[in-house]
Amino acid sequence: MYPPQEQDYPRKRQAPAKAWSPSIHYAQFQRMPTGALPVRRLYDFELLYVCQGEAVTTMYGQRHPIEAGQLIFLPSGVYHQNEVVSRPDAKFLGIHFDFFDELNIQTEADMIVNEARLAPEKFASEGVLDHLPPLSSRIIYTPPLPCVQMMERVVDEFTLRPAGYELVCKGLMLDILIQLLRSRPARTLADSSPHDAKLYELISQIEQAPAEDWSNKVIAERLMLSLDHAAKLFKQLTGMPPSEYVQSIRHREARRLLRESDLSIEMVGAHVGYADIHYFSRIFRRLEGITATEYRKLSRIL
Repeated sequence: MYPPQEQDYPRKRQAPAKAWSPSIHYAQFQRMPTGALPVRRLYDFELLYVCQGEAVTTMYGQRHPIEAGQLIFLPSGVYHQNEVVSRPDAKFLGIHFDFFDELNIQTEADMIVNEARLAPEKFASEGVLDHLPPLSSRIIYTPPLPCVQMMERVVDEFTLRPAGYELVCKGLMLDILIQLLRSRPARTLADSSPHDAKLYELISQIEQAPAEDWSNKVIAERLMLSLDHAAKLFKQLTGMPPSEYVQSIRHREARRLLRESDLSIEMVGAHVGYADIHYFSRIFRRLEGITATEYRKLSRIL
């Protein structure tokens, strides 16, 4: 059972002129099994992005389904319950933050309201901008791919914590928040065209098997469209050409394997679709700024 809605403390909104200085309290990928989590509310704010699977968040007395590729904005002080509805689990990217660097968060427990020891003064303020509705005016967002990539980088920076990571995270979060504020309302597959539905399915296949042949020709054949038309629709949906998108997914998976596995650099390259170790090394260094070996060493040192 949810506590009565009137028990929610109203969220503070700052004047538009106040400078935003977002502070990251937590940023991580996480897998959660099928099932519902306890009802809770937060002192800070959270962007909860669904990487794989499906979830439902109950908030304001309504159930809000969230598909892979969408995120939900969880405001400060609002009761909500998250539930994984896909089997066997779902993968999320979660970022806890405040808009004005106003909270002193020492542990993860500090972000979640303990109703037995409630501290109303701790509820974070929501930032607003002239000519744009507040982030809380919508619940579900479909972030563009560049926004997703910035969220992934926030996770990397927060996890590895190299020198200056706080400033990098602030800059990335400012860009992420503005992109979300400017984005159009999220579309569900039921509202999309047949081409959109096929594109979403294809994108899911690319993310699950990045090492496969995902040339423009193969993508066009999967969509049963001409090369030019397939590339145009793909870019409209993801914000980048098919080849660039595939490369970004392969790079993301390569970084994960370098951090989390003991595979050789050559095997990591092959696993994400680069049979030529020299080509993989050049691509990785161009995208990351350091070699794959340096990236692995840095991730394990920090």
